[in-house]
Amino acid sequence: MAAESKGLRAVRPLERSAAFPTPGMTLTRREAKTLHSGFTSRSISSGIGAATRPFPPFEGVGSPRPSALLHLPNPLGSPFPGTLSLQRPTSVTVFLNSLTPKFYVALTGTSSLISGLIFIFEWWYFHKHGTSFIEQVSISHLRPLMGGTETSISEPGSPSSNRESETSRHNLSECKVWRNPLNLFRGAEYRSCATAYVLLAEEEATTIVDAERLFKQALKAGETIYRRSQQCQHQSPQHEAQLRRDTNVLVYIKRRLAMCARKLGRIREAVKIMRDLMKEFPPLTMLNIHENLLESLLELQAYADVQAVLAKYDDISLPKSAAICYTAALLKTRTVSDKFSPETASRRGLSTAEINAVEAIHRAVEFNPHVPKYLLEMKSLILPPEHILKRGDSEAIAYAFFHLQHWKRIEGALNLLQCTWEGTFRMIPYPLEKGHLFYPYPSCTETADRELLPTFHHVSVYPKKELPFFIHFTAGLCSSTAMIALLTHQFPEIMGVFAKAGAALQDCLRRALCLAPLSTRPRRPGSHRPAQECITLFSGAVIWLQELD
Repeated sequence: MAAESKGLRAVRPLERSAAFPTPGMTLTRREAKTLHSGFTSRSISSGIGAATRPFPPFEGVGSPRPSALLHLPNPLGSPFPGTLSLQRPTSVTVFLNSLTPKFYVALTGTSSLISGLIFIFEWWYFHKHGTSFIEQVSISHLRPLMGGTETSISEPGSPSSNRESETSRHNLSECKVWRNPLNLFRGAEYRSCATAYVLLAEEEATTIVDAERLFKQALKAGETIYRRSQQCQHQSPQHEAQLRRDTNVLVYIKRRLAMCARKLGRIREAVKIMRDLMKEFPPLTMLNIHENLLESLLELQAYADVQAVLAKYDDISLPKSAAICYTAALLKTRTVSDKFSPETASRRGLSTAEINAVEAIHRAVEFNPHVPKYLLEMKSLILPPEHILKRGDSEAIAYAFFHLQHWKRIEGALNLLQCTWEGTFRMIPYPLEKGHLFYPYPSCTETADRELLPTFHHVSVYPKKELPFFIHFTAGLCSSTAMIALLTHQFPEIMGVFAKAGAALQDCLRRALCLAPLSTRPRRPGSHRPAQECITLFSGAVIWLQELD
């Protein structure tokens, strides 16, 4: 017994030096192959038990029978008991080794077809509804099932909550286009003949002259009703409401008469009617009579009067419009546009007047970014709609339809606009989150504009919506799988080598990562570290890859 133990002690150093190379030791090709044919699978376990893991790629010629299970003492000499075992390759490995290139061609081709169909559906759904179908389903159905909640919820009384609610209310008021669900039957239920004449002038008149004649008849009836309402306004709240309604009807009729005079070329008469209206009914700024006045004064080229109107209505406390912002930019552009040159400006820099003009253009573009493309005739104009949405494409069409001639009349104005308007987007790279001079741009203008504009018109959208992640993902998946299927069909041998090499390297990495954390545990002096076994595994993988060649 003592002799046997001495023999074992004499053999162990040799077994260690042969089976587990030390750092710096060079293995020959034969030694590495013999080593891996002997130790194809090893597991290290705690005192509970040992788990074995097969390692088929490194079964060499000199390996024992796969059906044999060899139990040896722990050759590492570590305090952790373990076994070394040689097992039969798993059924998964046998199945993978038996696959032919045709199977991989069919698999990748089917994957490419399915991902392509998903990509086409995602693209169609995004262009129709403006959102990703997969994202919508994930947020609406999967996230509640997984218990997802909002990451941050502000308290009701906090400043951030107040700012968010104020911003949401502002965006709602800007994007909402109100329609009367109980609108009256056209003409049959109107209470006064003044509104009936207005209806006839708007709907039945075929020429501006006929419309003006009907509006004059409506004006006579409207003035009579207005005087009667003034006398009874203090009798009850109902009479006060009736006076407000009759006032709005009278102002509307006079404004339409002014527009008839403007269309028929009697511009000074139109300007006089509008000025009288603004003096007689100053609170009615919501009717935007000053916008009609600005256009008429621009037609007369009375730029000083235009500036006076802007000084009164281009105020921070009053609502803005594309007509106000772009007219202010036009007046400042007029002073420098005739001498402006991009080459000269880049060489000597911008003057103070040119800087003011550029800033005015940036301000106007921030308010409504759709207008420049119509003024520069990058998009075709259509007839303006009956209703418009502030800061939307419908407002841009209405402004450009009536004001394009005024920009063309001033030499160099469109040239300066073309050179500078895109610089606005560098100032506000995230317009839906933060504005520069105005509130953040509303995110719901596209939907409202699609309702206001005809279907044949291509609605301008700002900011451009980025394609959802799943469109990029499905497109990449479809392309990659199609390429793999094509390469596997054309070069089956080469792709088979790549597939086997990838499987071998993946198994090597898996085993190396499993063994690497054990190198940090305390060990007896002279014991071998698992990192050395990792080196051995990689050397065997290199030998196996060389044999594939």
